[in-house]
Amino acid sequence: MKKFNILVCFAFIVLFTACSGKKADLVIYNAQIYTVNEAFDIVEAMAIKDGKILAVGKSEEIRKAYAANEEVDAEGKAVYPGFIDAHAHFFGYAESLNNANLAATKSWDEVLTKLQAFARSQPEGWLIGRGWDQNDWPNKQFPTKEKLDQLFPDRPVLLHRIDGHAAIANQKALDAANITKSYELTGGDIVEIGGEPTGMLIDNAINLVSAKIPDLTKQKMKELLLQAQQNCFAVGLTTIDDCGLDYTALEGIEQLQSEGALKMRLYVMLSDADKNYDYLIKRGKIKTDRLNVRGFKVYADGALGSRGACLLHPYSDMPNKKGFLLSDLKHFEQIAKKIYENDFQMCTHAIGDSANRAILKIYNNILPKDNDKRWRIEHAQVVNQQDFNWFGAAKVVPSVQPTHATSDMYWAQDRLGKDRVKGAYAYKQLLQQNGWLPLGTDFPVEQINPMLTFYAATARKDIHDYPKGGFQPENALTAQETLKGMTIWAAKSNFEEKEKGSLEVGKLADFVLMQNDIMKANAKQILENKVIRTYVNGEKVYEEK
Repeated sequence: MKKFNILVCFAFIVLFTACSGKKADLVIYNAQIYTVNEAFDIVEAMAIKDGKILAVGKSEEIRKAYAANEEVDAEGKAVYPGFIDAHAHFFGYAESLNNANLAATKSWDEVLTKLQAFARSQPEGWLIGRGWDQNDWPNKQFPTKEKLDQLFPDRPVLLHRIDGHAAIANQKALDAANITKSYELTGGDIVEIGGEPTGMLIDNAINLVSAKIPDLTKQKMKELLLQAQQNCFAVGLTTIDDCGLDYTALEGIEQLQSEGALKMRLYVMLSDADKNYDYLIKRGKIKTDRLNVRGFKVYADGALGSRGACLLHPYSDMPNKKGFLLSDLKHFEQIAKKIYENDFQMCTHAIGDSANRAILKIYNNILPKDNDKRWRIEHAQVVNQQDFNWFGAAKVVPSVQPTHATSDMYWAQDRLGKDRVKGAYAYKQLLQQNGWLPLGTDFPVEQINPMLTFYAATARKDIHDYPKGGFQPENALTAQETLKGMTIWAAKSNFEEKEKGSLEVGKLADFVLMQNDIMKANAKQILENKVIRTYVNGEKVYEEK
């Protein structure tokens, strides 16, 4: 490697050094190693054996004490615990690699142009895409299906909005789902104009169409998962919380991990479905070296961008709409009771202030005040000022995604008004409730790169340095808080803080070497930062070329 002096100690060297040193597989030295231990110590070196950390300390002392099969001179570069994404969709991201990427499109016409190019590369079957956001277009209205019908009269099309809580389908796809007109639908909406479906589907309505899409073959899914893994290793991710899978997908992941092909550590939440509850209750918590399954992902409401988030008062830019819960309250109460009685973790998606209040009330009614269940609210995006204390009262964990704030800030006040928006993306306020806060991305809704998380959390700006002073900067996190949120606090939200999330003796050797030290870097250095190497279990799984 160009930037590092890698010394491989061969057998004859070991013979001379073994008498004065213990054996190790790997020694990293001449580094700035952020241990992220309780004291937030920074050390120069660490020794690793059998996938775990043997010792940390000064370079001279570690190299003298341990005879390693391999030594890496980090040349003063920064080393961090492997980054943990506390809320993402790893399986969904893998699937998306097989679909049309519609992110960053600036108009509906651009979406159609990209889709036509994608269709030429995949001339048969369903056309699936994701990433469009009408808030980025000159006309900020939802699209309608007429042009899709003209371009693709004989191929079903389903294009998901970037948040996954809205999608547009063409007539062929609507026909496949037998959707001829709107009808009563809990937690969803089939948008109509003049009594005719426009193709726009909100929240639960999407499932009517997506259920008709054929599954990918096992071999194709394996290829996509391994590509997704490599993309994640390349940005320093070593553990990912996959929020909401069916048990069949879980079993596929388990098989790939047992084969040694899938090395990414995954914390999997099963989706809110009877078959998944029955499966995990019967099987019990699953814990291996690479897999942890002990919780369920529940959806309270939709997304703010598609106005599916459930608000206490109407949307400021659409006074006849308040959003909706995706199930009735009785369902959430019954599910919470079942999860509690079987000692699992409940992780509920809640965006709007009404949804957050409803779920917080249920959690507080079920959880004892002094508990360590670590029930989570995913996103906790808009919270009424009167409701923040309910997080601390029942030790409810807010699991947040800093790039949501910088993605939504352009239009969030339009949706919420200047007073209500103050309780949105309020990460510092949420941190104060329990003293710790796990951070994630929600990819593929956002990009997978943890550096974007770090910058959004600390600067509260987009990559173009907007806005000056930051978006609601009173809720910015410090660099230390952010790094903890991406490592040890994320591990804690998964009940894994004793095995990962910091670089301490006895813990897993998951770590990342980076070009720039994010704890000292300026904005440009953070945003352009590159991973030099990623290690999982002491094994190098990525190296910059």
